[in-house]
Amino acid sequence: MKAVIIGIGLIGGSLARDIRRSDPEATVLGMDISDAHLEAARELGLIGGKASDADLAAADLVVVSIPVDRIVEELPSILDRVGDETLVIDAGSTKAPICREVASHPKRRNFLACHPIAGTEFTGPAAAVEGLFDGKVNIICEVEETAFAIQERALDLFRELGMRIRYMNPEAHDRHIAYVSHLSHISSFMLGKTVIEKEKNERDIFDMAGSGFESTVRLAKSSPAMWTPIFEQNKKNVLETLDEYIANLKEFRALLDSDQYEALYEAMEQTNRIREILKGIPLNKS
Repeated sequence: MKAVIIGIGLIGGSLARDIRRSDPEATVLGMDISDAHLEAARELGLIGGKASDADLAAADLVVVSIPVDRIVEELPSILDRVGDETLVIDAGSTKAPICREVASHPKRRNFLACHPIAGTEFTGPAAAVEGLFDGKVNIICEVEETAFAIQERALDLFRELGMRIRYMNPEAHDRHIAYVSHLSHISSFMLGKTVIEKEKNERDIFDMAGSGFESTVRLAKSSPAMWTPIFEQNKKNVLETLDEYIANLKEFRALLDSDQYEALYEAMEQTNRIREILKGIPLNKS
């Protein structure tokens, strides 16, 4: 296999690592806006070197793992340059804008819209993790738009990496992911912001921070360069989830303010069922 990874960060780097593990004979090359990332990825053994346009044309697989606004901008040009039988997949956390952008592209048949639900809060080539996708869900959108033989190659790769496949339309994906991923990141960012602002006046606040605080703000370490475009592209769905979240916060505050502790207890007890809902779902999602 000859693979080109565009964007050698956590996801792209982890895919490169796993491809080389599953196929030691594979040629894996990289493209990245940062020459430092490319060099680091080469030194870490993620890629064999920098890819050229000729490598894109000759590639069996092209992975596009860059911020979602750049996927929308760059994907048409990438499809222009790949070979007729090249499989192109992305890893964007939004799907509708990306799918719309290439809907009428002559090589739409070469593209499989994907979102592997896997990741950590870390970025860059050094964040790449072997086995990151094992047991994780990979959401595929508009599979019917991809040539059958090409999508079969993709599914073989995903099975090799241990992924579980889920099919959704792009609009449903973006609506659901706003709740389980995008809102989680906003909550983490804003909790971190609140505590940092308070810490200006109370220097010892972090001395009292336990594992609960650390796990809740873990996602606040994520890259704003990646998440700002996600919130922009999924604005409508994110605003709806925020309205619901804020309404629940206001209700919680009202119950506490009016000393309705039994109602507060019941609200939290009902939420405890999240333990059953999440049972068996792998950790370290994003």
